[in-house]
Amino acid sequence: MVAIIKTSKSLRRPFHYNENKVKEGVAELLLAQNYPMKNADQTADLRLKYLLKLASLNSRASVNAVHISLNFAPGEDFEKEKLQEVTKEYIRGIGFENQPYLVYKHTDAGHPHLHIVTTNIELDGKRIPLHNIGKLKSEPTRKAIEMEFGLVPAESQKQGLFIAKPVAISRLDYGKSETKRAIGNVLQHVLKNYRFTSLPELNAVLSQYRIVADRGREESRIFKNRGLVYRVMDDQGNKVGVPIKASSFYFKATLNSIESKFKSNEMKRKKQLKSTRSAIDLTLVKMSGKSLDEVIKNLEKQGIATVKRENLEGRLYGITFVDHRTKCVFNGSALGKNYSAKGLMDRTAIRSEKSGFRPELLTKAGRQMGGKQEGQQTITIGEIGQTQHALNDSRGLLETVVSPEETYSYLPFEWRKKKRKRKKKVTK
Repeated sequence: MVAIIKTSKSLRRPFHYNENKVKEGVAELLLAQNYPMKNADQTADLRLKYLLKLASLNSRASVNAVHISLNFAPGEDFEKEKLQEVTKEYIRGIGFENQPYLVYKHTDAGHPHLHIVTTNIELDGKRIPLHNIGKLKSEPTRKAIEMEFGLVPAESQKQGLFIAKPVAISRLDYGKSETKRAIGNVLQHVLKNYRFTSLPELNAVLSQYRIVADRGREESRIFKNRGLVYRVMDDQGNKVGVPIKASSFYFKATLNSIESKFKSNEMKRKKQLKSTRSAIDLTLVKMSGKSLDEVIKNLEKQGIATVKRENLEGRLYGITFVDHRTKCVFNGSALGKNYSAKGLMDRTAIRSEKSGFRPELLTKAGRQMGGKQEGQQTITIGEIGQTQHALNDSRGLLETVVSPEETYSYLPFEWRKKKRKRKKKVTK
């Protein structure tokens, strides 16, 4: 079980997020606990008002909303009673057993999961401390619940959560309402959580779910008016079903709204740039001599999806990385020259094949390069050149991973020593 805790200063946002899911038919209210009124599970208005009333008891608290998701492994689709028991045990473990809380079961993802909405403001106006609640309370409670209920441990489950679940085309029947609901569920998740800086980068993420954001042809009316539609694709990449206008969603999914995220996303993803680079570099070292396709498959197992861009002749000219671990999208060239399509081709086995390098020559290089002796082979000048070229290639690959980046020391102006001016001697 994977537990994710998010805190904010707005109770309305997580509440309406879950209630809207219920209205759409992709979630249900499992539990309305510790409410003074008996019909709280029947009236959404009462559920929200009581939480807001508690939150207002402490006007000094900057954070008064707690939104928790409990994610189970695929296949752990338990009955309602067991899910309620797991939730109650978790809430007790983190110290919220006396707080009013709402539990929703969502069915719109590839793995079963619950959402819990509550407040950390108590009846006496005191605030339940949230600092390090994940490490100090949530993690020990999560591990105890996994043992008690026989759940799949979070450590073996997290990797599976990185894998995007494509929209099931067979369920849509190409109807407008079904298509809109399926696309909307994906869009809400992607637009909120992923860091992209262009429409092609957004489409790199959406393609994992077989969805595309389409502006149409340049001469079309929708393109000239800066319109945007979303469509579902089949396994061959063909657009199927009914196109859904971006403006028809109740959340912001238009072109203007998406483009307004580019600058802030660019700043936020800079923090994760080194993490994605390191994962690619280490995979290339570990899979030295393997083809680019084999490297891509290995990266996918680590949660980094790769979207290749090829021309009509099948020639690779671009590559984009979707890092599901950090929720960041990078065009290869944005990571650096070595991570572009050409750079990766040069760093994999394709370069070795072009240069005519044969791995067995490495064993010859360690032998005597003089005259022929018993049990040894003579190496030609050409073979020595090929071997040295291969050694330089492998050394260069290791240096890109191991060598630190060039840094520049900076001395604040205030700390710099000022030169004392010599006093002029006054001659009498």
